[in-house]
Amino acid sequence: MAVIDVTEADFQENVIDQSHERPVVVDFWAAWCGPCRMLGPILEQAARKREGDVVLAKIDTDANRSLAARFRIQGIPAVKAFKDGKVVAEFVGAQPPAAVERFFDSLVPSEADRLVEAGDEASLRRALELEPTRADAKVALARILHGRGENDEALKLLEAVPGDHAAQGLAARIRLEQAGTPGVQEAFVALDAGERERAVDLLIEALGSADGHKDDVRQAIVGILDEFGVEHPFARDARRRLAAALY
Repeated sequence: MAVIDVTEADFQENVIDQSHERPVVVDFWAAWCGPCRMLGPILEQAARKREGDVVLAKIDTDANRSLAARFRIQGIPAVKAFKDGKVVAEFVGAQPPAAVERFFDSLVPSEADRLVEAGDEASLRRALELEPTRADAKVALARILHGRGENDEALKLLEAVPGDHAAQGLAARIRLEQAGTPGVQEAFVALDAGERERAVDLLIEALGSADGHKDDVRQAIVGILDEFGVEHPFARDARRRLAAALY
């Protein structure tokens, strides 16, 4: 159901636990509250439009005073959105329908989000029709194109994603492969096999013989290391070794 009434007895199950599966928007209201009566139908309509993706839980603050105290409700209507058991967004007071729609939109995946998650070529191209500047869709589509040798189109996509390490790393890989740069092919075979650390080690070794292509090797390495995260021990050590090899 898109809209449910919740009490202190079932708050844990219907709000906290359920928020690990989908966002739960909690409407703290009271029968005597005029703004609550204005906002309630707007919230309910927004929730029903997104049935299956979000739940609206309505809590009568007069009948559930301990919940109101727990969440420090000082004015109503008060709306709090829960994800993974925590409040992630909130507002107080009646809001116009457009503002409520934006609030709900921020909680649930957009059509483009779902298409990128699907990950197939048709879905990624549709995602880019909806959001032409979307970097993750461009990189994912470029990987598919590169995989079947359509490198010109892949590079065109990647060049339109400035400042993205994944995009720059894949573009650098394509240029290195096209140039037949010594020592990199074994690294990319390892990368495709999921051996990221070995791929980085081999690329760092390849820097010594990559005259004219060192910056592309560097970008390929940085693109891989970006997947590890800044604080990963291997990534920290690899960045140190990369700097030493370059400078």
